[in-house]
Amino acid sequence: MSISLDTASENVLVKAAETGLVEVNENLTAFQSFMKGLPEKLIAFGIRLIVALIILFIGSKLINILRKVIRKSLEKARVDLGIQGFLDSLVKVALYGLLFVWIASYFGVETTSFLAVFTSAGVTIALAMQGSLSNITGGVLLLILKPFKIGDYIIEDSKGNEGTVTEIGLFYTKLRTIDEKTVVLPNGTLANTSLTNVNETPRRRLILLYGISYGSDVAKAKELMREAAKEDERILSKEGVVVYVDSLDSSQVTVGIRAYVKNEDYFDVKWNYTERIKASFEANGIEIPFPQLDVHTV
Repeated sequence: MSISLDTASENVLVKAAETGLVEVNENLTAFQSFMKGLPEKLIAFGIRLIVALIILFIGSKLINILRKVIRKSLEKARVDLGIQGFLDSLVKVALYGLLFVWIASYFGVETTSFLAVFTSAGVTIALAMQGSLSNITGGVLLLILKPFKIGDYIIEDSKGNEGTVTEIGLFYTKLRTIDEKTVVLPNGTLANTSLTNVNETPRRRLILLYGISYGSDVAKAKELMREAAKEDERILSKEGVVVYVDSLDSSQVTVGIRAYVKNEDYFDVKWNYTERIKASFEANGIEIPFPQLDVHTV
């Protein structure tokens, strides 16, 4: 069985073959020209990359120098430490943003199109980061209203976090607890919750409660508490010391003491006084009750 092709079909096949050969030759020529120019392009890109890294290095150094100058100026003007930290973070973000835009424009990215993309991306990011933006807003409010400053001891009421303020940043405020831990709190939370600033006044009221049994001498217990307060010079006796019966509970009589101490002495006095009272109660026959369970069998 034989297959014969007419003249028209043969012409079509010939033209198709010629067209394919032409395309292959063109692609081969383009690839060869690309490979010939590749070393030059790589060298040019490498030079641009090195220059960009140099710009980044020098720019980072200049930014650090400028930040130091601004910090020293703020220190001379006796600006609050929290405001200093906040402005330093703001200047850092702004200057590094400008530096990266400059480097992008050096690589041929048009600034206008870059800013347009950056703006649209900023809107998208803003919608996705509403919490972070609320933290920035909260930080601004904290710096303006100044409910506390660096060095103050605060108690945050919503979660019970407390400690000495060590930093008020752009997004977060850091506290150092008495056991040397660092607590990081969002500024938005601090701006929208109640808190206690212990250092608003130089002194702090000490309120301690102790339970004694109903069979113990309440008057004797109160006298022992007054004597323990007189023996501790850190308790400000001039401010008045009050010893009282706080409540009559189901298994104990609760007695308490109210006195004033300096802020820096609060915890030391609290712990030391409690230890001394326990020893004094035991030495004088004042019983401190504890939960007991009596089981009767028949």
